[in-house]
Amino acid sequence: MIVGLSNPKNKYHHTRHNVGSWYIYSLAKRFDKSLREEKKFLGFTTSINVHSNNVKLFIPNVFMNINGSAIYKIAVFYNINLNEILIAHDDLDLESGIVKLKYSYGHSGHNGLRSVINNFNIKTDFYRFRIGIGRPKNKTEIPSFVLSEPIIQEINLINMSIQNAIEQTYALLTSNL
Repeated sequence: MIVGLSNPKNKYHHTRHNVGSWYIYSLAKRFDKSLREEKKFLGFTTSINVHSNNVKLFIPNVFMNINGSAIYKIAVFYNINLNEILIAHDDLDLESGIVKLKYSYGHSGHNGLRSVINNFNIKTDFYRFRIGIGRPKNKTEIPSFVLSEPIIQEINLINMSIQNAIEQTYALLTSNL
């Protein structure tokens, strides 16, 4: 399963904190798929087929700090372990335009990742795409920064990094299947 961390779509879709969902929408588009709301999973889903393997795409439609409950719900339903999930999320420690694939345990202070780890209640490594959004100069501005829309130059850089992540996703899926 591939998940893009997010806050509720209607209010927060265009914010920096939702770049994980931007990645999922772009990935679905690359495979000519549309996401549909699945109320029982508290989010939006579709499936893509890579080398005859079905891969679920999921975007929680709940607040970031409880994304883990929605992800856990769909993972249990489809019998998917945490180490079989790729999670895309915004990252303050990377500049806009930078994306890094990481395989490890930990949340690095990200509330969405913290929620995932707490809900699965197991210490295991998992894949994640860290999509850079940059960091405000003043630490007290972080909440308003992540919940605001990036400027056009940042959007262009973020979209380039998402396209890079999609290429890396395809390579990861084809090499590990």
